[in-house]
Amino acid sequence: MEVRWMWAFLDTVEAVSPVSEVFWADATRAKPSSRRGERGEFATLLPDRGDPWVKVQRVLDGGGVHLDLDVDDVATAADEAAQLGATEVHRYSDGNVVVMRSPGGFTFCLTSWTNAGSPSTQVRDDQPDLLDQVCLDVPSDLYAGELAFWERLTGWPRRAGSLPEFTSLTRPDGIPVRLLFQRLGEATGTVRAHIDFACHDRAASRVAHEAAGATTVEEHDFWTVMRDPVGRTYCLTHRLP
Repeated sequence: MEVRWMWAFLDTVEAVSPVSEVFWADATRAKPSSRRGERGEFATLLPDRGDPWVKVQRVLDGGGVHLDLDVDDVATAADEAAQLGATEVHRYSDGNVVVMRSPGGFTFCLTSWTNAGSPSTQVRDDQPDLLDQVCLDVPSDLYAGELAFWERLTGWPRRAGSLPEFTSLTRPDGIPVRLLFQRLGEATGTVRAHIDFACHDRAASRVAHEAAGATTVEEHDFWTVMRDPVGRTYCLTHRLP
């Protein structure tokens, strides 16, 4: 299976989703697309330049972050994921989307790659910060298995992080979203995820995000934990976009 494009999906309960979507459009300097779906639940955040890689979804309960992986053959990719330990949750009747759950319980979707004739591009130049990473937060007992699953599913090699609790997978050129794995202090639970921004000037980005409606939770040496207006935590990290 080859990942052709990767989407970061922000899932928000319907009652507060308008507030969330205004914030994330502002934070990413993007414009929401027209809504689509049976309930108008989906929209894409459209950057001024290049192709989009962030989508939003209004959900009836829960919320959080999930990934969509664009692939050439959804059915074959779903079979491969299942052989590696994933569980199929739902298969859409048109065959273009299969909802899966990783061995650690993290939801992701396999979706049809529809841009084969025009390679997608992400513009990183001249960006003060960039939403470019999804960090999977993994309970310690599940860490080795979850990391191995994603390494085998994507075919991307692993790389040790700057701290022992972090490992990343090296994305191919052209893929817009990095994958980072954080080993949590808790031993058991379900794998979840949060968004990370790469920042030229983390302090300046913090001020801009606070002006957009976020609050600062805590500062660390290499990242700042933030909370969006509806309670979703994310991080500003000391990396170049």
